Amino acid sequence: MKQTSAEAITHLRNRIHIIIEGTDTRSGKLFDIVLLIAILTSVGVVMLDSVLYVRLQYGTIFFYAEWFFTILFTIEYVLRLFSAPNRIRYIFSFFGVVDLLSILPSYLSLIFGGVQYLIVIRVLRILRVFRVLKLKGYMQQAGFLASALKTSQQKITVFFLSLVLLVTIYGSIVYVVEGPENGFTSIPISIYWAVVTLTTVGYGDISPKTPLGQAIATMVMITGYAVIAVPTGIFTSELTRNMRPQLNPVTCPNCGKFGHALGAEFCDRCGHALHV
Repeated sequence: MKQTSAEAITHLRNRIHIIIEGTDTRSGKLFDIVLLIAILTSVGVVMLDSVLYVRLQYGTIFFYAEWFFTILFTIEYVLRLFSAPNRIRYIFSFFGVVDLLSILPSYLSLIFGGVQYLIVIRVLRILRVFRVLKLKGYMQQAGFLASALKTSQQKITVFFLSLVLLVTIYGSIVYVVEGPENGFTSIPISIYWAVVTLTTVGYGDISPKTPLGQAIATMVMITGYAVIAVPTGIFTSELTRNMRPQLNPVTCPNCGKFGHALGAEFCDRCGHALHV
């Protein structure tokens, strides 16, 4: 039976999708390996092109190489878009956005000079290595981190909102104390100083000159040491709780140990049956 044009297009889409997204086929593995090599090479070209003395010698080669990879990744993006079962979902997915951003800077560089160096965002596409090499253990650990961030989101949000209020108050106070004559020309500039001081960065471009202003700076620095560990503690606590193995709340009738592995029939301390 002769295939219709619609069936032929559907068959072609399925075939391309298997090659691009599949890792169990020989063609799929070969495609992923070639893609990873191309990504690494293109990022290396961009980095070398940013070095002046290297660019003076090999600038023409880098130019053609950059456009070669850009056209290659553009074709790949079009093929992914063509073969995607849900094109809208792919466009707005993480990898869909990264795939698009990895080719846009080259085209934008035709209008805005220097933008082409932003294509180093292609390095994010290296995350596909987890799928290619099937490093499920790494993905599981990444899942723990993502879960901990999600569960601690509200606490960290409240903390950062409190921090914003704190630096606003400190900035306003030091603006009143120091004034424009000492470099604190506005409240936003003073808030910038408070953020730099609170985070213990200390650029030194603005600094208090009066004794009262220096006393306030001391308080800001001490506060910075006090609050800098708060988000780390929140995240670590949630991460520890998420990675802690779930236990069956059963007490051993022989030795009295509480908490055993889910589905355990015998105590892991004394070997006695848990369910008598």
